[in-house]
Amino acid sequence: MTVDVSARRRREVIGALRRGTVPESGLDLLAVGLDRFAAALDDELDTVTAGGAVFKAVRGEYGAGKTFFTRHLAERALRRGFAAAEVQISETQTPLHRLETVYRRITESMRTASIPPSAFRAILDSWLFTLESDALDADPALESAGDVAIAAAVDRLLEQRLTHVSTRTPVFAQGLRGYRSAITASDGALADGLAAWMGGQPQVAASVKRSAGIRGELDHFGAMAFLQGLLTVLRDAGHPGLVLVLDEVETLQRVRGDVRDKAFNALRQLIDEVDAGRFPGMYLLITGTPAFFDGPSGVHRLAPLAQRLATDFGTDAKFDSPRAIQVRLPGFNRASLVALGVKVRDLYADGTAQSARIRQRVDDGYIGDLADAVTGSLGGRVGIAPRVFLKKIVADVLDRVDQFDDFDPRRDYALTVTAGELTEVERNASAAAVHSPVRAADIELDLP
Repeated sequence: MTVDVSARRRREVIGALRRGTVPESGLDLLAVGLDRFAAALDDELDTVTAGGAVFKAVRGEYGAGKTFFTRHLAERALRRGFAAAEVQISETQTPLHRLETVYRRITESMRTASIPPSAFRAILDSWLFTLESDALDADPALESAGDVAIAAAVDRLLEQRLTHVSTRTPVFAQGLRGYRSAITASDGALADGLAAWMGGQPQVAASVKRSAGIRGELDHFGAMAFLQGLLTVLRDAGHPGLVLVLDEVETLQRVRGDVRDKAFNALRQLIDEVDAGRFPGMYLLITGTPAFFDGPSGVHRLAPLAQRLATDFGTDAKFDSPRAIQVRLPGFNRASLVALGVKVRDLYADGTAQSARIRQRVDDGYIGDLADAVTGSLGGRVGIAPRVFLKKIVADVLDRVDQFDDFDPRRDYALTVTAGELTEVERNASAAAVHSPVRAADIELDLP
């Protein structure tokens, strides 16, 4: 198979796999088993493009590919002009019940197809440029009327565009006005301060806020209004919407009870706001383990939230609806793990002069053998093997075959998996494989 991909894109994907992480981009090159979701995801992105909003939850065990799924969706959206942001929920760094912190992480991680994080400031500048372009398109005579006339026309258009924002979040609109004034006056320090304030950054100088007639700090409810303003700016800047991923929400199960309840209520509130149409242009996606969705410490602690996320998974997984509010990732089996390994081998081989040798020495049979070896070292749990498997195949096998003419992985490589390179879940599985604990069903009882 010949993969038509740039050298840079190939290098970024292979580099991430070598480090044992999910690539930020190029995930379409590695997608295995996600075709069944494609049509539903495209339909949902169409809904957001048309001014609607979508909420979706993705469930899967560790290693099932939740992060891969979310980044694959984000990449799909970026190609359609969307902006995307990924926020890792954390008790200490990004508590879900404090949406002002979540909003700040959104602006810090936001990216577009052409601008890496943080794209927030670039989007503000694009918004201003679009205002001026639209003003000139509406009245071509302005080009010869001078800067003062152009500025006045842009100000009028700005007020028209901000009518919607001012209704919902007047403070955000004030910040936008102040930012434009600072840019027009070439006051870089003031523009930086106002951009930071609109991005949710704390400790912005009081003098900066006073310049725009702003007082106070951003709080939980203000953050929701700022998010509405951000979506309006994105659309006016030419982006149809924002894909927002709240990752690792299952960590909420481990926080103090009262904090967890506040976080669940904040999530319920967000879902209701999306359903009510208050966030036009947003695709909100959360990820979690089955225990988070079904367990006693998860969403069932808040009945209204559990009702909103309820999805029937009683049928065979092959009949799961990709349109459901909650979808499950079945995880990897041996066949899909080997198929992924073959994709990575081909992607690697197409980028090197040693392509023929790589394909010959790392053939499909060897990839299957390596998949079995990695899975065996993790207690036979195929579902948690992909990260380790891909890291081993790239760093330990493909790199060596590429660099050393006489390296034969079947002869010269013996798989080793050390505790230091494993996550906690992987270490537990590895320990179980080593110690081979006795199962209750294996104990013979001498019963009368």
